Amino acid sequence: MSYLDGKAPEKIAVLGAGSWGTTFAKILGDAAKGTDRRIVLWGRRAEVVDQINLHHRNPRYLSTTELPANISASTDVAEVLAEAQLVVLAVPAQTLREQLRAWAGHLAADAVVVSLMKGLELGTDARMSEVIAEELGLAPDRVVVVSGPNLAMEIARQEPTASVVACADENTAKWVAKVCTPPYFRPYTNNDVVGVEIGGIVKNVIALCVGICEGQKVGDNTKASVITRGLAETTRLALALGGRADTLAGLAGLGDLVATCSSSLSRNHTAGRMLGEGLTLEEVNNRMTQTAEGIKSGRAVSDLARKMGVEMPITNAVVGVLEGKLTVDDLGPLLLARELKSEGE
Repeated sequence: MSYLDGKAPEKIAVLGAGSWGTTFAKILGDAAKGTDRRIVLWGRRAEVVDQINLHHRNPRYLSTTELPANISASTDVAEVLAEAQLVVLAVPAQTLREQLRAWAGHLAADAVVVSLMKGLELGTDARMSEVIAEELGLAPDRVVVVSGPNLAMEIARQEPTASVVACADENTAKWVAKVCTPPYFRPYTNNDVVGVEIGGIVKNVIALCVGICEGQKVGDNTKASVITRGLAETTRLALALGGRADTLAGLAGLGDLVATCSSSLSRNHTAGRMLGEGLTLEEVNNRMTQTAEGIKSGRAVSDLARKMGVEMPITNAVVGVLEGKLTVDDLGPLLLARELKSEGE
């Protein structure tokens, strides 16, 4: 198989032409300069695909970013996937399973599949790597996760960023990392897929809470407390599922959490801020141009924690707000009224 013999892929498919999918295609394109490698991007909207092909721009999501000439786009998923040895998925988490069922027949026999998605599937509580393995029948050494502090607009501007490429097989992780290393993007490898994914999933819910705090104009002490205790409950869940504590202390855990909770570029932080300002969830969803995965995955995270016997008070409180069982004004008093105990518990 291609990732074992060390040969770089000649064609890479990226499915999803949103801000992160397009930015990651740029990462791959810039890393491939001086080679014959092609990056082909799939998008649903013909007008977006046409702009990428004609003007090397995605005006809907990255209007000021010029894309490398080795990137092309198509609305035909069969054309995009044909003979692609590396397939990158950047679609909304809750649509992934259905889309994979439609795409599976077009996947190359030896393709490695990379997930850029940070969500849990509602109903099954499955991580995206699990959905990919189930629907495509892939062994663990062919499923890769990329996560970390990856705010798309900053990376599109080529601001220095580090990230994590995780796979159960070290050789596959190194193979993928090698093809996504332009001068401004530094991937580290990791074999703790569970920890990397859980860090990327739960931080969205914690960012909603920090955003709510921002919308209510509370101070930095409050936000720092939410971030720190949010990391604690994220780590508890990851450990219960077989992840490692050191992963959550790294880029895919603490790093991603800090970026997502602190930046106005974060969709989840922005959605939380609007909730904190008094908007209803419907109003927030109407104003958002892209998916805030914390809104979609919050219930699944809460359900998974309950199933695993893990206490996640911040997550549960945010889900209560999203489901209309709590108001944003209830959050602070509810969390502060919990039983006193050691910080290490």
